[in-house]
Amino acid sequence: MGMSGLHKSIFAALLVAGLVAPFVLYPVFVMKVLCFALFACAFNLLLGFGGLLSFGHAAYFGGAAYASAHAAKVWGLTPELAILTGTLGAALLGAAIGTLAIRRQGIYFAMVTLAFAQMVFFFSVQAPFTGGEDGIQSVPRGLLFGFIDMRPDLNLYFLVLGVVFLGLLAIYRIIHSPFGQVLKGIRDNEARMTSLGYRVNRYKLAVFTLSAGLSGLAGATKAIVFQLASLTDVYWTMSGEVVLMTLLGGMGTVFGPIVGATVIVSLQNYLATFGDWVTIVQGVIFVVAVLLFREGIVGVIAKLIRKPL
Repeated sequence: MGMSGLHKSIFAALLVAGLVAPFVLYPVFVMKVLCFALFACAFNLLLGFGGLLSFGHAAYFGGAAYASAHAAKVWGLTPELAILTGTLGAALLGAAIGTLAIRRQGIYFAMVTLAFAQMVFFFSVQAPFTGGEDGIQSVPRGLLFGFIDMRPDLNLYFLVLGVVFLGLLAIYRIIHSPFGQVLKGIRDNEARMTSLGYRVNRYKLAVFTLSAGLSGLAGATKAIVFQLASLTDVYWTMSGEVVLMTLLGGMGTVFGPIVGATVIVSLQNYLATFGDWVTIVQGVIFVVAVLLFREGIVGVIAKLIRKPL
């Protein structure tokens, strides 16, 4: 299924905005937005198109951050190999957890994913190579492909932009492939898809693993950007944040999670001086969005223009 003209225009606009952004805004802030946008889109692939609510996606995001940071700092891998290591680690972890989690449905599935995520959190606290409460600090950004210095923020920014943009295109392709159409069928009527002969659990495991791997790609990239992997990345609140981003932007839309992530990260950044009040502001925005924009920001826009976004 080819990309529609509207979607091509949106991707082109996003790319242009991404190329201009570091010259207008603080590059590290924009890189944070990009990483969380990819994380939210990866989560939306599972929830919005697979119909599976996971409360434990911090395990893959944070787990990949630790793997990437360890690979770069201890093993001395170049940034692209460190990111790849974190991504593959998250995908393998997702496949292992998903094999057990997909045996349950609904809230039981969500609770199983949360339980496994908490296990990953406590492992991160206790394991000697994770640095405990200090995390893995001073992660070297290294040389891309062995010769491009990633220490300047602007150099690293374009690597992050490329990684995130390719990740978003991959998610778009998955959604609009025959595999993606089957996922939507399972989301809408699992019993019917089973009766048609589809091996539903295989599709669930596949999308769970893909979502975990792409979440890991976001987490591994973030670790290189901030030169840090910490317990915050694997804590349950991180799983809650990505749910909030997805619902605020528009669950089941292609571009909604990008908008949701941008709003939440911007609030956290520009309202940081308010301390704990940031969480209250986020809560108020979430309540208002649920009451007034049940389809999310982009979902409402898609409804108004009568075109899928």
